[in-house]
Amino acid sequence: MTTVLLVVALLSGAYMAWNIGANDVANAFGTSVGSRALTFRQAVLVAAIFEFSGAVLVGAHVTGTIRSGLFDPQLLQGREMVLALGMLSALIGAGVWLQIATHFGYPVSTTHSIVGAILGFALVSLPVHAINWAKVGKVVASWVVSPLVGGLLGWLIFVFLKWAIFKHPDPLVRSRQIAPLLIFGVFFVLSLSFLYKGLKQLHLNFQPLEAIGLAAAVGFIGGLVGWALLHNAPVQGQYADRLAGVESLFRHLQVITACTVAFAHGANDVANAVGPLAAVVSVLREGAIRSSVEVPVWILMLGGAGIVVGLATFGYRVIETVGKKITEMSPSRGFSAEFGGAITVLMASRMGLPVSTTHVIVGSIIGVGFARGLAALDLRVIREIVITWVVTLPAAAAVSLACFYLLKAIVLS
Repeated sequence: MTTVLLVVALLSGAYMAWNIGANDVANAFGTSVGSRALTFRQAVLVAAIFEFSGAVLVGAHVTGTIRSGLFDPQLLQGREMVLALGMLSALIGAGVWLQIATHFGYPVSTTHSIVGAILGFALVSLPVHAINWAKVGKVVASWVVSPLVGGLLGWLIFVFLKWAIFKHPDPLVRSRQIAPLLIFGVFFVLSLSFLYKGLKQLHLNFQPLEAIGLAAAVGFIGGLVGWALLHNAPVQGQYADRLAGVESLFRHLQVITACTVAFAHGANDVANAVGPLAAVVSVLREGAIRSSVEVPVWILMLGGAGIVVGLATFGYRVIETVGKKITEMSPSRGFSAEFGGAITVLMASRMGLPVSTTHVIVGSIIGVGFARGLAALDLRVIREIVITWVVTLPAAAAVSLACFYLLKAIVLS
């Protein structure tokens, strides 16, 4: 039976990773594909490189067995198989909910999905007071905090770009003047994101001033290179051609941002699949419950490969919603949304605010669309997305609970 459960656990972990790729990778590539900065095939190729590299090279080699500290796994000491079956049920429950959401093209939080799924079996396996309800409260709070902050920053960035570039008599010349500052900002924010969040598994414990200084140095080099490339570039063509030249600049910035976000996503969100899987494997192999476990490289590779395959097979559904259905995308709008989302996640990580990357990027896209007027937004699509966010926690919990009872009946009867 142990061997069978190990096989089922590996398949469930791969299934969860596949659904993470199908749904969550739209955070990195939705606006890029929607604005035609990348084709879908190019997005898959970039994801294959950066998502997989992030998962394997920087993914959690030591991970907590209970995602987001929802409860202390030691409370199930002496009932090791209950924990194994519960985490197995959580993988299946979260995966099923993500697949349902992906089928309809709705972007939902994979972290919220796995938290809801773990909550499902924990409620019937532990006393109610053993649940960390503060963590659950943070998840609920992020439904409001994430899209509002992301939307505000996306709106501000796009409004600034319209004022500084697109309303200028010669937007192409103006964009090349401002480009070094934009490039500095992009590399500065993305570098800080890596130092504070994306590379946390390397335990690079930079002091705040050290991190800011290093990020500023990277940003300065990026801005300098951008200035050198654009300083003497010829400016030709009619007004429409020059606008196309401006969008071309933002297209390149979008690709850089997408690659970075993809790497960080692979490094962080692979834990939603490998954390519960590692917990099951640990119990089945050692018969012991641990608060944190070693994650073999082959499990990280399984998670990274699953994410890439998920994007390649069904990722287009959510990418279409994120990149096209909420509002019409262009490279400058897509850049505003991605950059606004990156700044939001960075600030939230440092301040300890509860945000979901999925909710942030959707909110940022809505903010960019709102900068062009309410008519630029598809309110029906937005309403349906918000409903799926609210439903995610109870839906994943319900599927997980059903799987838990079924597995208990089969294994422990």
